[in-house]
Amino acid sequence: MEINVTDINFQKEVIKKSSETPVLVDFWASWCGPCMMLGPTLEKIAKEYDGKLIVAKAATDENADAASKFGVMSIPAVKLFKDGKVIDEFVGAQPEATIKQWLDQKL
Repeated sequence: MEINVTDINFQKEVIKKSSETPVLVDFWASWCGPCMMLGPTLEKIAKEYDGKLIVAKAATDENADAASKFGVMSIPAVKLFKDGKVIDEFVGAQPEATIKQWLDQKL
């Protein structure tokens, strides 16, 4: 499942839901080339991991509070939330196999 999150619904859609299902948050921007490359990969992963993982997209230009709160310095920044906390993260576009291997270790 893939959802869009904002500063307004971040607490409900990411923090609260991560106590039941891990939430992978992709902090991205439309002007960011690597973000555009990573997007389709994460969409595919969202479908493959449906039920085991929620993939959330947070556009940093419109949602600076969430990005700032979680220390996003460069994008794409991908953070995995579980029980309301960031348990791991990576920065930059990564190959699908690398992301899956990383996820499989965490889930």
